[in-house]
Amino acid sequence: MALFVWSDGYSVNIMEIDNQHKRLIELINELHSAMAAGKGKEVLGKTLQGLIDYTKTHFAYEENLMKTHGYSECSQHKTAHEKLVSQVLDFQKKFQAGEMWVTIDIMNFLKDWLSKHIMGTDKKYSPFFNSKGIA
Repeated sequence: MALFVWSDGYSVNIMEIDNQHKRLIELINELHSAMAAGKGKEVLGKTLQGLIDYTKTHFAYEENLMKTHGYSECSQHKTAHEKLVSQVLDFQKKFQAGEMWVTIDIMNFLKDWLSKHIMGTDKKYSPFFNSKGIA
């Protein structure tokens, strides 16, 4: 059973970003499945790394779009991205050191963060980018 299910309510009306958000949801669900199945540290570590790498790629894409088109809340958005990356890298560091396991609390944190970020912060830029012809 998936931890996080995409619905059209998450759409920001920009196909590329929606597709990236769907991929992030898939990665969170893959990590959740690996955790729930009791997969070894190596499998969890690889899945966690994939989520981190894709998150950075997605954030860079959004930030470049914002910078290119002069989105007024770019710096605040970037700060929110940096905070999440820092938190997840801290999780990863502790996980690799054997100080922490991937738990349902971490999975819920990732799900809640992404859900709130899409529904709040990301939805704010939809009208701006749509007015620039980006859909």
